[in-house]
Amino acid sequence: MFRIVSFLFTLFVFITGSSIVLGHPGHTIHKEVSPSLESQQHADADVHAEMELFDVNELPLTMVQVKHKRLRADADKTPEMAMMFEAFVTLEAIKTRWDDRFFYIESNGIPAHQMMVGITAWQQQVPLPQKYRGENSWRIPLHPVPAKLPQSAKGNFLRGAIAIAANGVPIFNPLNNRGEDSYLIGELDEFGGHCGRADDYHYHIAPVHLEKMIGDGLPIAYALDGYPIYGYEESDGSRVVGLDALNGHKDKSGHYHYHATKKYPYLNGGFFGEVTERGGQVDPQPRAEPLRPDLRPLRDAKITDFKETAPGSYVLTYDVKGKKGSVDYTLAGDGTAHFTFVDTNGKTTTETYSPRRRGPDSGNRDRPPPRRDEQTPSNSKPKNNLPQLTVTSPAFESNASIPIEFTGDGAGISPPIQWKDAPKDTKSFAVNVWHIPGPNEIKSYWVVYNIPKNVTQLGKNETSVGIIGINDKNRREYDPMKSKGPGAKQYHVTVYALSCELKILPEKADRAHLLEAIQGVTLAEGTLTYFYQRK
Repeated sequence: MFRIVSFLFTLFVFITGSSIVLGHPGHTIHKEVSPSLESQQHADADVHAEMELFDVNELPLTMVQVKHKRLRADADKTPEMAMMFEAFVTLEAIKTRWDDRFFYIESNGIPAHQMMVGITAWQQQVPLPQKYRGENSWRIPLHPVPAKLPQSAKGNFLRGAIAIAANGVPIFNPLNNRGEDSYLIGELDEFGGHCGRADDYHYHIAPVHLEKMIGDGLPIAYALDGYPIYGYEESDGSRVVGLDALNGHKDKSGHYHYHATKKYPYLNGGFFGEVTERGGQVDPQPRAEPLRPDLRPLRDAKITDFKETAPGSYVLTYDVKGKKGSVDYTLAGDGTAHFTFVDTNGKTTTETYSPRRRGPDSGNRDRPPPRRDEQTPSNSKPKNNLPQLTVTSPAFESNASIPIEFTGDGAGISPPIQWKDAPKDTKSFAVNVWHIPGPNEIKSYWVVYNIPKNVTQLGKNETSVGIIGINDKNRREYDPMKSKGPGAKQYHVTVYALSCELKILPEKADRAHLLEAIQGVTLAEGTLTYFYQRK
């Protein structure tokens, strides 16, 4: 950080030709040094010596303002939205480029500010850099087109980003993938962000803290439909009035834009402009690449600290009812990550994750990764100490092809499932059919829960046993798989033996909500894996 600030200091001296004094956070830069300022300079000497500890969001804005003047001078060649990103381009935190249709942003998705602290609903994910670059960059339409039918984000676009912040960090729907307000239920840190299943950091509310870095009168983010998102005030500092249901309105010149608000929807409440929705998200958009498996929520945990202990090394500290735990990890140059977990009982576990395998290294380094159109059978045994259920189907063998009648190309009915070896204390069962279509994605086709403890099977096309939850299409039914693309696709049926019945509403019982509800009450589980290849 000190080298970055020194570079900005030197460059500004070169541009202005004046001597300047760099003040501490909150102070402005003065072009000339007067005798009356000498005492203040001495007082600030210790602050200057520790410049590397500054948060980039607190750096003086003069260099940014110089850049803005240059951009305005080149306005005939540079898109207007470039001004918002220029502060972070200057700091080399992001890169931008554009063509005739789109503005592209490259970043690693990691902000300079404090992350994770304050989260009270934690899924045990930590911030890892992402490769949002090249063909996997964020893109914003340069010429947004008003949609004939604007789309609300309430209940829609619950996956993926809906906007991109000035610092290159994506912004997701304020509602999580279960339709709950992430901010209100404690999932977000002090800056409105957290990590997803791929350990990808992102915001869920408007990052208004960026205003002090990017300067007055500029947006803090752009929605993926191409319209800007401003802070709590208008660009001229006046009060915001007359927002529509999407948290936006037009200015005096007829230009549409969104605003941040302190209550839901917090930012753009949907899309005034044209976007394409596919699979519950705006399409296309970059993929986050998971390095390790996604984990389940840790009940009663609160994150109390997160810091970088050395370049590429981090430690997250959490508290569970007065007991401390930590996650310590180091990123190697080859993309490998070394993790040390210390739970609240003092037990230490270490894991090493490789980007090639997206899982813990097991010493088998010579086996080549499967092609994109192939998926190798996975070990269905979960990585825990739970007893194993034996899950089978009378209609097909394990790791074999499922008959077409149970798919979207056939009758589309649910397959028969059987299980055994449940613990004696089992009070109910739950079933989930799921599939991993790509990195950072899990698709759920069928959720059934509160299956009576004396039931050990679901028959073909069964609809009367247990309670049917919702699939990823938000429907309470079995969704027959009909995955696109060549090659055989791998699917899983997981059965959970539980110590109680679940008290969740059917209309909210998707896979994510199910996994959260069974945390701490799962006595045993088992998975049946099968394949299907479309003709």
